[in-house]
Amino acid sequence: MYPKNTWYVACTPEELPSKPLGRQICGEKIVFYRGAEGRVAAVENFCPHRGAPLSLGYVKDGKLVCGYHGLVMGCDGKTVEMPGQRVRGFPCNKAYAVVERHGFVWVWPGDQNKADPHLIPHLEWAESDDWAYGGGLFHIGCDYRLMIDNLMDLTHETYVHASSIGQKEIDEAAPMTTVQGDEVVTARHMENIMPPPFWRMALRGNNLADDVPVDRWQICRFSPPSHVLIEVGVAHAGKGGYHAQPEHKASSIVVDFITPETETSIWYFWGMARNFNPGDEALTASIREGQRTIFSEDLEMLEQQQQNLLAHPDRNLLKLNIDAGGVQARRMLDRIIARERSPEIALEGAPQ
Repeated sequence: MYPKNTWYVACTPEELPSKPLGRQICGEKIVFYRGAEGRVAAVENFCPHRGAPLSLGYVKDGKLVCGYHGLVMGCDGKTVEMPGQRVRGFPCNKAYAVVERHGFVWVWPGDQNKADPHLIPHLEWAESDDWAYGGGLFHIGCDYRLMIDNLMDLTHETYVHASSIGQKEIDEAAPMTTVQGDEVVTARHMENIMPPPFWRMALRGNNLADDVPVDRWQICRFSPPSHVLIEVGVAHAGKGGYHAQPEHKASSIVVDFITPETETSIWYFWGMARNFNPGDEALTASIREGQRTIFSEDLEMLEQQQQNLLAHPDRNLLKLNIDAGGVQARRMLDRIIARERSPEIALEGAPQ
């Protein structure tokens, strides 16, 4: 189950250099390409002639050409021409609302009449020269909600990421979860601890000592349908923690855009935005590689977890205090999906 009347990250501009890109989003098979004047277009990945994937074709003069028999498709999903054929009676493909913004390509897979570009979240870090960003993409065989659970409960870092960002103090600091409108926030603060390897590297990247005690924070913010932005960082102990001045800390935003492919697979767009030494490209590359390694450690766990759950669909799972962020996120998603499927029903407990 996933909402469809919403914006998802579909791809990055780098994935659309000149060739069309086929990608399944929320069960919808879509082909993305650059049409007239370089604007991104998205239509159903299905040739109305013989059903071939249009993503196996090419782009010519801003139009999508089927690589099987040369049918030419417009950005509106209408067949423009085909060699030796009249195309007036050809059925129209579904066209999707698509917007290139903040360094990502966003798509609305649901009711196209409801697609409003103003609903795309504002990402200040993506538009400011004071920030640097580096990230990547993983295809993972799990329910998108399992990844939300994973990101809203960072207790697993102690065990899954023991060599990079994990430390026992994470277990010892109780998280606090709140619901703020359409956002679920889980925060954890740790004081006067030694920084783990990843954060020692980040401190050095901001020209700070890496062998002294720090105050550390993790503030996970879930926004539907499946966006999790996590404020993370360390500051030299006693300098104010999360509120410390920039010269005393290394802080960033972990960016997680989770796009369902199917009920049990996702496109996971990950990255980190930082506002210290934004011009240091070597530091950006180092952090990106560190993140790639860290997130790679989650893949086997999530995919094997998904297989276990499929094999035992009737088993009840425990809900502990550390699961509060994921539980609240799932409740919010359940309300959204119920309203989408039955808009006439006013659900009790919806955020006011």
